[in-house]
Amino acid sequence: MKRIVIWIVTALTVGATLVLAGCSRGEQRVSSKLQVVTTLFPLYDFARTIAGERAEVTMLLPPGMEPHSFEPKPNDIIRISKAGLFIYTNRYMEPWAEQILKGIDSKRLRVVDAGQGVAYMKAAASDEHDHDGHGSHGAAGQAAVMDPHIWLDFTNAAQMADTILAGFVTADPANAVYYRTRAGELKVALAALDQRYREGLSSCASREFLHGGHFTFGYLARRYGLEYHSLSGIASESEPSAAKMAAMVQEIKSSGVRYLFAEELLSPRLTETLANEAGVAVLKLYGAHNLGKDDLQRGVTFIGLMEQNLLNLQKGLACRPK
Repeated sequence: MKRIVIWIVTALTVGATLVLAGCSRGEQRVSSKLQVVTTLFPLYDFARTIAGERAEVTMLLPPGMEPHSFEPKPNDIIRISKAGLFIYTNRYMEPWAEQILKGIDSKRLRVVDAGQGVAYMKAAASDEHDHDGHGSHGAAGQAAVMDPHIWLDFTNAAQMADTILAGFVTADPANAVYYRTRAGELKVALAALDQRYREGLSSCASREFLHGGHFTFGYLARRYGLEYHSLSGIASESEPSAAKMAAMVQEIKSSGVRYLFAEELLSPRLTETLANEAGVAVLKLYGAHNLGKDDLQRGVTFIGLMEQNLLNLQKGLACRPK
């Protein structure tokens, strides 16, 4: 908490100095468009889709950074304080966001908790012990570990789009019709994606979804009737025990699957170790928390990433085409 307070004081002091210096030189240029700051990639992609040409959307997370270990810097706090709209996922994913917002005195800033109204699922009981050493999800002493990866159920993603849209309309009512039209198109695309998943994963030889990483794909597995097991719990940096590693190898062998899934942005070391021990291959999936610099520059979209995930899931689960 002390560190966050220091960041806030430092950031606002630096911000005020920059603004005054810019004004004194007559060099301060402010865009007339709504300035939107988002935290993770799904929010960034949904927001930029809704914004179109009428707002400027940026992402707080640096390219390639795994978000569970992200800590905001003073410049990040300055960006938020200067924005008209700030969008974060939920208090489980970014507990630091609410603490920062308490220290930002900006009457024009609209804040959107994109997970508002979503029905959260509890992390698997076997994964809860991993939570205690992880500072990025939830609060100390919290009885239940809630899974923050809500965007991986595409019906949740559509609800998030509605919540984000409401933030745009409140912050920039002059462009409300434009934003509503684009949000409607986004929701149609998400519904079509959901249908492709339902059809594409309906006739698979295996329903066992074995993941050599942290507990990310619980919502996706629940939505499409897959039996999901991850090596680690919610905490991405938690190190599984030797017993947990051995149990996973045995599970892979007994299930008869030919592929183990790995997640982008995380070290593949443990997944590759498991795959070598069990004699299976590895397929990559996108949790879509964030992207590498090249993907961001290419304009990769959330729906595009999920299409790639579907292809790899169909391959890994031996799904028959319909």
